[in-house]
Amino acid sequence: MNQDLSIVHLVLHASFVVQLVIAVLLLVSLASWTVIFSKLFGLAQVRSANEEFEREFWSGRNIQELYGDAAREAGPHAPMERIFASGMREVMKLRERRITDSSALLDGARRAMRASFQRELDAVESRLSLLGSVGSVSPYVGLFGTVWGIMHAFTGFAALQQVTLATVAPGIAEALVATAIGLFAAIPAVLAYNRFARDIDRIAIQLETFIEEFSNILARNVGQLPGAH
Repeated sequence: MNQDLSIVHLVLHASFVVQLVIAVLLLVSLASWTVIFSKLFGLAQVRSANEEFEREFWSGRNIQELYGDAAREAGPHAPMERIFASGMREVMKLRERRITDSSALLDGARRAMRASFQRELDAVESRLSLLGSVGSVSPYVGLFGTVWGIMHAFTGFAALQQVTLATVAPGIAEALVATAIGLFAAIPAVLAYNRFARDIDRIAIQLETFIEEFSNILARNVGQLPGAH
């Protein structure tokens, strides 16, 4: 007899536990693909916004004018601009409190920028751990489904008088589908995680470099900045 061994047929005729494992893996895969596309567009926007602000910053404009533009906007759009604004804001607050020591002003600005940097890094890393978890756990979840399916198949064979390849194949195939779907969920998640981790490292290096460069500029000009109004 010819048996239908298509993926859909195997899934529909698998045991309840295997079907549950497959459903969980498909949901997890859908969630990981949602994160992947979200991160692709989100990180591209972050890079574009940072580059735009960096061009503006190094165009020769006065840093007080740049800070005024950032303060007038609904909110700085680029992480780099938010870090810049946090450093300037702290300097202005300290100057308003009649603190004139350059070291104190510079230390305050650096602490504010470091805190802002950590917030920005947390934001761009959000949901990245989901991809890492999917990539590491999904194969084992699929393997669990396969082991359970094979156990279920062999308990069914015990009631048969004669076991042939035709009777063994469907049960084993049903069980192996779980491992295949586990790998289907895991492989894109691992590849995306590695790609995004590299991109985030580059963004972090870019922001840290900006903090150092802006700190040097502040060290040279901090005494000339007015207090906040």
